[in-house]
Amino acid sequence: MSRRRIEADALSIQGISHGFFTKLGGVSEGVYSSLNCGFGSNDEASNVSQNRSIVTEILGLPGARISTPYQKHSSDVVITDEGWCSKDAPEADAVVTNSPNVVIGILTADCAPVLFVDNVNKVVAAAHAGWRGAVGGVLENTIESMRSLGAQRRHITAVVGPCIGQDNYEVGPEFHEQFRSVDADYDVFFKHHEETQNPHFNLSGFAVSRLEKIGIQKALSLPFCTYENTTQFFSYRRNTHKSVADYGRQISAIVIN
Repeated sequence: MSRRRIEADALSIQGISHGFFTKLGGVSEGVYSSLNCGFGSNDEASNVSQNRSIVTEILGLPGARISTPYQKHSSDVVITDEGWCSKDAPEADAVVTNSPNVVIGILTADCAPVLFVDNVNKVVAAAHAGWRGAVGGVLENTIESMRSLGAQRRHITAVVGPCIGQDNYEVGPEFHEQFRSVDADYDVFFKHHEETQNPHFNLSGFAVSRLEKIGIQKALSLPFCTYENTTQFFSYRRNTHKSVADYGRQISAIVIN
């Protein structure tokens, strides 16, 4: 794989454009090289703007803006019919729309990006699912917001995009216990490293499980680890382990054409 955009077959539907974008093919330099789409980084804002323009052009809407929220690891969802400028971004971790030509997206650098579509009722969504948001219900709230615009569970497909893989997501015992306190059955999403005996968390598997319990048509994940694949993806945890002060953000976006 050596490309800017990863497309999921389940979301490749006529009238819908989407992409789980990698860090390739942009204009940013240094630690942000090269398709950094996060205004929250310390990258030059002009570079981020140009990178976002590259994304919308690939999606078939040159000159359009991408509406991404001010993410805060919450379960909050915002519905939009016209989008917003970056400086006016609402605080939320998911965006839903049924308006054509409104590009919506979220930013990640290890957390799970999730794109949704109801192709029958023409409703799309993008969610940022870190562990806090996933446990807190951001995926369920996204589905409910889609339903408020006419979507139906039986027509919704959701795909979890590139995120940190279980082999590289080492956590502490208190993290594990926090999940067990919610539901003991969540043990299935943890495995212990043979040498350190520390638990490792399966974020994408957890997100898919939550989606399946909602009863949507289809829920699946893509097999890409952001931590492991240094060429293709930004990773907050990888940069932290290397004592790098900042990191780029890849974008996942979807639009009704």
